[in-house]
Amino acid sequence: MNIPNSLTLARIILAFIFMALLFMKGAAFKVAALSTFVIAAATDYLDGYIAKKFNMATDFGRLMDPVADKVLTLAAFMAFVELEIIPAWMVLIVIVREMAITGLRIANALKRSEILPAENQGKHKTVSQVFTIFFILIFLVLKAFGDSGAEFWTPGLERNLRLVIIALMSVTVAFTVSSGVNYVANNKKYLLRDKRG
Repeated sequence: MNIPNSLTLARIILAFIFMALLFMKGAAFKVAALSTFVIAAATDYLDGYIAKKFNMATDFGRLMDPVADKVLTLAAFMAFVELEIIPAWMVLIVIVREMAITGLRIANALKRSEILPAENQGKHKTVSQVFTIFFILIFLVLKAFGDSGAEFWTPGLERNLRLVIIALMSVTVAFTVSSGVNYVANNKKYLLRDKRG
């Protein structure tokens, strides 16, 4: 198990720690959840950087890196639904897309020992998801301080921030769907190879 693959697996473990912290009450736990998410997100950059710089890329890493990303982001989105920050239907769209594309990549890898690569549009989708999650976590930190009596927190501020969150989620859902459709279209020749053969 090389360093990039270890970082990938660490991201999955951090996702569960992140969720546990997120559901604990108090501003300190919300700050800890935010910090854990930032660390987990940083491992996504580090594993790719190290794998490329030191020629340590493996098929395991190519397959599990996006899986680890999805575990982290979907854990956050599902937690936000439970916390009544975002609507469930938006997250359902994201989950269906992510599971469908991941399923196609894994099925292709098992059948042909060939892993379909991630695409730039998919990477933009991931950036959009991570930014939205980060913004929501900032919101939850501020709200936790507000609930504990901080004077800056007002109903008007909370309402406006919630509107921004919905706008960001709408953009994220649009990126998620479009990148999924683009991925299938660009890899159709691989996905349909068995039928043509």
